[in-house]
Amino acid sequence: MKKIQQALCALVACAVLFGGAACVQNSETGGTVASNARPANSNAAPAASPQVATNAAASNAGQMPVTLAVLDALFAEASFAGELKTRLGLTDEQLERLKAAAREEREGLAESEGDAEHAGTTSEASARATEKIRAAVGPEKAEQLMAFARERWSTGGEAGAGGAAAAGAVDAAASKPNAVPTDTRVVVNIPAYRMDAFEGGQLVKTYKVGIGYPEFPLPTGLRKASEIIFNPTWTPPDEPWVKGKFKPGEKVDAGSKDNPLGLIKIPIGSPSLIHGGKSPARLGTFASHGCVGLTNPQVQDFATVLAKLGGAQITREQVLTYAKVREETKNVKLSNNVPVELRYETIVVEDGKLHVYRDVYGHGTNTEENLRKTLEAYGVRLEDLSEPERAQVKQALTEMARDALGKPATEAQPTPTPARKGAAASARETKTMKGKKEIVVEIAALRGKGYPAPANFDAGTGAPPKSAPQKAAQTSAKPQA
Repeated sequence: MKKIQQALCALVACAVLFGGAACVQNSETGGTVASNARPANSNAAPAASPQVATNAAASNAGQMPVTLAVLDALFAEASFAGELKTRLGLTDEQLERLKAAAREEREGLAESEGDAEHAGTTSEASARATEKIRAAVGPEKAEQLMAFARERWSTGGEAGAGGAAAAGAVDAAASKPNAVPTDTRVVVNIPAYRMDAFEGGQLVKTYKVGIGYPEFPLPTGLRKASEIIFNPTWTPPDEPWVKGKFKPGEKVDAGSKDNPLGLIKIPIGSPSLIHGGKSPARLGTFASHGCVGLTNPQVQDFATVLAKLGGAQITREQVLTYAKVREETKNVKLSNNVPVELRYETIVVEDGKLHVYRDVYGHGTNTEENLRKTLEAYGVRLEDLSEPERAQVKQALTEMARDALGKPATEAQPTPTPARKGAAASARETKTMKGKKEIVVEIAALRGKGYPAPANFDAGTGAPPKSAPQKAAQTSAKPQA
């Protein structure tokens, strides 16, 4: 699986070369150096709870888009190509065509400098991938291949998928929208740019985060955290994007200004991480290549929270001490794996209010059908709302049912952008979004119901954590009726 992580480095070329924070993994000697080695049981499933409240709809791998950048990362794992041959019956020639298409896309990726906008969306990247894959293997095999790729991407590449669901430990709450965990876990709701830490079903901490670019969307599914790595070293892989001061195979030391990994990285299944190094401006927007991004102060705080959840002994003072000795890599293994649930929910009842988030990856989730399901989970029908409330909610759905460029997210088959050739091409990750990201509507029938409001909210600004009422006052906004 570490080869997948190594391949991801090739997808973050510009984030490093142009000074942006990168989502990358260490790749010492084909994986990690001894000080960064994953524990022997790192492929074990997260500890399954009989009361797991995983939102199955949001974690459904069938919802996952497949882009050529994702396919390129998957091909870095030797077993992936072999499984395509045995399970799908692909020929060597077909595999080479697939690899070439994925490589061409990856080599053409170049993050825009500064905050320049680029007209790219997840839907376009996915449509481009579908076109190339069908040309390489035919329509029938293409559907099978994309389904298999979604499965691998959703589970983090670990056998048996992500734990509780595979173990059959998901209870009736799994199908309920906005499910509140009853166990200890971390929950990331991607379109809300929000990460929550739960301990025994109690929300203890909330962070504002950065998410994957539209061309490299965060996956959904159940992952796990089993270790915290302080001051990681980094070795650039032998990939076309490595040039200039970065030499393939030449280790970049922990603490070096050229090391894009920052203070702390927390692997959560190939090829994703929760990591620091982001500027406050990159929180609440696109910031990575398939990772959850935090500022360095945030990730230091999160490390102490995660350690407590996982039964490890790490104090705030120790974390600060590690940061002072940047040349020394420190690997802390958690006594208990902590499940990390990646959700994609754009309609959320939270503390008595209805939050409608932008459909950032164009999944087409802001529909009346999904609205009804969410309301009914709390014993409320759409018809129970007052006329002004219904008008506000419907307008919110329409306004938030748009992708990063403001295009309707329900467009079935977007026109893929022209093929790009070579690293000198103009392909760039999309860094900014046009329009609002969230609309909040107060609904009387939902008072006292819903997912919990943020707890000890850390917005990454360095200011003291905000209380829930303060956050609600700042983010609530009613659309015009």
